[in-house]
Amino acid sequence: MILHITSKQEWLEAQARGEYVAPSLATEGFIHCSTEKQVLHVANAFYRGKNDLVLLVLNEAALKPELKWEPPAGLPAPGISESDSFPHIFGPINLTAVASILDFVPDPAGNFILPPL
Repeated sequence: MILHITSKQEWLEAQARGEYVAPSLATEGFIHCSTEKQVLHVANAFYRGKNDLVLLVLNEAALKPELKWEPPAGLPAPGISESDSFPHIFGPINLTAVASILDFVPDPAGNFILPPL
């Protein structure tokens, strides 16, 4: 199981399109994902102030595009080591690989909390 953070609007658009495509696929060539241990570090570093997010829980075995485990792209988030490997998806995510969609909202202090997976 790997995780991807996106907006509710992007998820709605993916359902209408029949596949999920993150902006990073066009700009970096892959879709950023995280493990359960990494996702809160990523969310708190890069998504502060966002209240419209969902967490896509992805079944790795059901993914059609290539999945590679690679070092962090760019500067790692606080709490993440440069030696950590992140799951990167090299193509649009087929909706059949999405096991569940969870609301992903920060607490009153602005910190994200991992919902039950």
